[in-house]
Amino acid sequence: MNINKEELINFDDLSLLFKMFSDPTRLKILNQLFDNELCVSKLAQNLKMTHSAISHQLSLLKINRLVKSRKDGKEVYYSLNDQHVAAIFEIAYEHINHD
Repeated sequence: MNINKEELINFDDLSLLFKMFSDPTRLKILNQLFDNELCVSKLAQNLKMTHSAISHQLSLLKINRLVKSRKDGKEVYYSLNDQHVAAIFEIAYEHINHD
């Protein structure tokens, strides 16, 4: 991709996106959601973290449109927002494991 980015890209938004991927906890959450829709309780259990810590990170991920949620009764279930999030995660993983 070789575009005159100065006019087309909002660098502040791009920086925020990469900031969301810079936290190990957020990456672990995204990894958990890669193929599964999960509630906060299940994420907390899987990652051995508190409900409030997971909720805080999920709110940041949701604000930045990396995850989406749906409510079912009292439970809120989270999943990746779209295939772009999965693609970014996969490409980054491939990059760091490339010889």
